[in-house]
Amino acid sequence: MPPKYKDGDVVIAISGKWVSWTHTVVAYTAFLGALFTGLHLHYHKIVQNEYYGYPQEWFPSVSSTIGDRFPERSVFQLFIAITSGPRFLLVFLWYVLTARPGSSLPKFVAYVGLFRTVTCGGWTYVTSTDNHNWHDIFMISYLIATLPWTLGCLALSPNNPKALKYRRICAGCFFGTLVPMIYFFIQHKVHKIAGAYTIYAFFEWALVLFDVSFDAVTALDFEGFELVVKDVKGISRGNSRLQADVVLEKQKDKPVGKSFGQGFAWDEALDAIADTYNGFVFWTLLTSLGLLVWYFPLWHMGISGYEVMIMVTVSPALLGIPAVRSLVVKNLRIVHLISTVGLLAYLVKSPEYRLFVLGFALSMSILAWTASWYAERNQEARLEGRILAWTIGLIASSVAKFAFWTNNPLWPIMHAENGGWNRIGFAVAVLAVLRSTRQTSLSGGRPESGRSGSSFLASCGIAGLLFGLHSLLSDSSTMILWVWEGYPVRGPIPANGVVTIAAMGAGVMIGKFYRHAVSNERSLALTAVGAFMVTAFSNWLGYIGALLLACNLTSLAIPLITSAVRCGPGLTFGLGFMLYNLMVLAHVWVVAYAFVPGGPLLREHTDWVMIATVLLLSAGVYAIPNKRNSQKAKRGLTGQATGRYVSYYIYVLVALELLAVSTAYLRFPTNDYVPYHKDDKIITAGIWTVHFSLDNDMWSSERRMRDVIKELEIDVIGLLETDLQRIIMGNRDTSQYLAEDLGMYLDQGPGPNKHTWGAVLLSKFPIVNSTHHLLPSPVGELAPAIHATLDAYGELVDVLVFHSGQEEDPEDRRLQSEYLAQLMHDSPRPTILLSYLVTRPLEGNYNTYVGEKSGMKDIDPSDWDRWCEYILYKGLKRTGYARVGKFVVGQPEGSNERIGEDQVPEGLRFPSLFRGEGVRGHRYHVFDEPRYYS
Repeated sequence: MPPKYKDGDVVIAISGKWVSWTHTVVAYTAFLGALFTGLHLHYHKIVQNEYYGYPQEWFPSVSSTIGDRFPERSVFQLFIAITSGPRFLLVFLWYVLTARPGSSLPKFVAYVGLFRTVTCGGWTYVTSTDNHNWHDIFMISYLIATLPWTLGCLALSPNNPKALKYRRICAGCFFGTLVPMIYFFIQHKVHKIAGAYTIYAFFEWALVLFDVSFDAVTALDFEGFELVVKDVKGISRGNSRLQADVVLEKQKDKPVGKSFGQGFAWDEALDAIADTYNGFVFWTLLTSLGLLVWYFPLWHMGISGYEVMIMVTVSPALLGIPAVRSLVVKNLRIVHLISTVGLLAYLVKSPEYRLFVLGFALSMSILAWTASWYAERNQEARLEGRILAWTIGLIASSVAKFAFWTNNPLWPIMHAENGGWNRIGFAVAVLAVLRSTRQTSLSGGRPESGRSGSSFLASCGIAGLLFGLHSLLSDSSTMILWVWEGYPVRGPIPANGVVTIAAMGAGVMIGKFYRHAVSNERSLALTAVGAFMVTAFSNWLGYIGALLLACNLTSLAIPLITSAVRCGPGLTFGLGFMLYNLMVLAHVWVVAYAFVPGGPLLREHTDWVMIATVLLLSAGVYAIPNKRNSQKAKRGLTGQATGRYVSYYIYVLVALELLAVSTAYLRFPTNDYVPYHKDDKIITAGIWTVHFSLDNDMWSSERRMRDVIKELEIDVIGLLETDLQRIIMGNRDTSQYLAEDLGMYLDQGPGPNKHTWGAVLLSKFPIVNSTHHLLPSPVGELAPAIHATLDAYGELVDVLVFHSGQEEDPEDRRLQSEYLAQLMHDSPRPTILLSYLVTRPLEGNYNTYVGEKSGMKDIDPSDWDRWCEYILYKGLKRTGYARVGKFVVGQPEGSNERIGEDQVPEGLRFPSLFRGEGVRGHRYHVFDEPRYYS
């Protein structure tokens, strides 16, 4: 007979704990049922992966178990469908348990729980075979939502010590499992170690078990529920004390507690989003200036005069004029709106005028941001909010470049044809300005009382901060390339840029909540240590220094800018940007010393530039008022209001970090690439000097490059003049896009801190080993080389990519030819040289590269129209050779006897697409057709 309560008769009463138990049992049945079925029916198939099978691999992963095979897939999908009912009910009961008036966190956690349930169904019923992209989207969304779900449940846990204990254990085990799981996945995917995937599979299964067990703990919390449903203990009425209350009570007088202990207001959240987008626009304009300026000396082959445009950044000097300062402060919305025209610069076809439009817009943006900081200097919350928006805007720019393979989609070198989002970006920028500037500053131009400090030292701090952020953190892969040393992989790869972005975000949080901890000598010492490590070491050790430096740089933004606005904005920021410009020039001089006045003084001295950066930051920190004065100035401030206002910027930061994690997942290399002519077992190799990936009309050219390489079906290609990881070149890396889109292994050659113009190797064949060389260059620019060993159809083949010194330095070129000839001679394997030699055929150093001294042969000695780009080979037979525009392609596999194309098998022929007028300006030239050899 049903029990009765004072509220009335109950038809049926079921304890809420059975919802949790049902969910747990059915979910485990789905996974374990598929596992046991697969082990029984398809054991050898489900333990097989792309590299190994049984007995090297002997336990299946989750994905291979629940994938496309029948009946495992059906068993899994059936029980997951059954799980959905208890799952939705579990999320509902958790909301009922934790909801209380005035609190928005329970609603947010409930929405996340529903989202996870839906996305779980997405990746369950849309397999990678059905639609790979949508399967990945659902899977990534589920994994990302796990973090806020877990943390939200922990924060909302009722004061039940037993449940809280088990919930923490399960959460800790879940996140702790991620690290070894990712490690063994990399061992399998990158290093191809036998047995690594089996160990990875155990951690993957453990992840599933911990994920389900975390929600199973709700059985301890739901014992107080009975379903009809009635709350027999009143625990859902919002009167119970939550774990979050305990934490916030302890933290109420600390910065974290003041920030997150308040309610949520969408108006303020939208303000923070708009502010951050304005910061993103600032960094978009600033990072594109050098890129547009670089176009002119690149095509003039020397100083062009347009370099003077970098001086537009000193526009804050105008704020030293009281009338101008007052005008700008009172019209910040208009000045910000004017700056957005820089996002429309892509509409200007003339490179010169495009640069002028961008330069003007950037000067207005810098003027507006400086004036905004100055206007808010007496309002701590608003000033911190603006600085956070500016700093997180840099992180947004870095995330955008991470997602778009180091290009910012709003840059003036981008348009719809090469992946630009200019129109959308401009429209959002206008809306963001209108939103974020609707409130005028209350402090206006009132002078601030108290000691302001040294303007010169403060300006040094601004210069060091700007230069450090721009040169090292405007792209997440910059410092990764600093520490890259080739194959086998011993350090981070570009997809690990998400870790750099996480370090930047951590620095922002530290700078906000523990400002006193970063404005002292210990913090500067850590900054110096990080700078030293990333400059002096390679691989993971160097990258640890990079992360330390990234965290410290972003943490200094709030204290340094807050200190600087106490001084006169014209002098402090005007001088700060001038010093920043000098650092930018020095940063370029270290590699471009052969083309600029006084260049040899800074030749190869990135270490000096790094030391100068640390010294500038030190000067800025020294100028920060001491802690006692700072605390005294803050006594009148309302801590709770300050904290809540700033907390919305932290939410934006977290969203950006999650976006970066999603991007990293999508960008992680698959390493399963296949050559174009695997059945014919030939190697199609090419060499291309890409002139820093800017075409004649100042557009980014990587997509057109991608199309040519794909249409020519090139398996191995050397790219020269590829090092774009400098301010003047936009901190880009075209090779990342090419490698990922074309499906090729990538070696990026000597890094930006090696002071060369860059060399890259892209290969359809696995790179077994690679070594980077800096060839003798006593006078002129450094000559980079990559010496790689490829696994081509089971045979080891050496490939060298090399850029020799310039024509003006004959002794450099002679020494380099002897070094490289010896390197090629000493190789016991078949060898291909893809090179830029700066010599005429059959003359001078050509005879050192080709002949007995090197053991190398020219792909076609009769090609008279060469000065730079050559393909040499040994130990292989050549089958064909072609010139496409300025692009050299060869199939180093025949004798010296030429034959007609009709005598060549179809699989060994070059594409007919490039005959005659060719396509997009690319065609066979010199001979007007390919050459073939028997």
